[in-house]
Amino acid sequence: MDFQEFLEYVPKLITTQLPALDAHLKMAPLERIESLKRIDMNQKEPKIAAVMMLFYPKNGLTHLVLIVRNSYKGVHSAQIAFPGGKFETDDTNFANTALRETYEEIGIHPDKIEIIKPFTELYIPPSNFMVYPFLGVAKEELFFKPDPKEVAAILELPLSVFMSETIIIETTLTTSYADTISIPAFEIEKHIVWGATAMMLSELKEVLKSAIKK
Repeated sequence: MDFQEFLEYVPKLITTQLPALDAHLKMAPLERIESLKRIDMNQKEPKIAAVMMLFYPKNGLTHLVLIVRNSYKGVHSAQIAFPGGKFETDDTNFANTALRETYEEIGIHPDKIEIIKPFTELYIPPSNFMVYPFLGVAKEELFFKPDPKEVAAILELPLSVFMSETIIIETTLTTSYADTISIPAFEIEKHIVWGATAMMLSELKEVLKSAIKK
């Protein structure tokens, strides 16, 4: 989609109701759905994180940025994610966390990003994080400077590809909580995007579809 056309939909994105859990469940592994039903959040005291779902123009077309996390000893090693990270006490709010972490991870200054709206928070059982996603727009072409300690690669996803149903697949993976399970996922540039990121992408995609139909 042409970026100027995308900007015309931004007011509709702001007013579109979030589908929340209904959208998340479309891309949730069955085992994740069952585990979420049993969780008492009052006992979990989850850590807090925030991520940025950032759209921007590239060669005049609308793109969404994702990152490939570095390999490390942890449940989210080498996974595809949105730029973002853990809330710190100096952050004035969760949106500030998303902006700060986006700057630290991929080098995009907060001044270049307009936050459009918050999306539905999502609990991640394996790491005990509650993640707050924010939709952001940068109105000029971006030049990424990934932090080599955290980011292995940048994925620039065209909106036209994201909106295609052909990137939604079923695949089999071994996860931190189950062996060899069938899961729904997005296939993006030969990367399998599943779990929390796929669930957040699902809500984003549903909101975009609703806004474009208005």
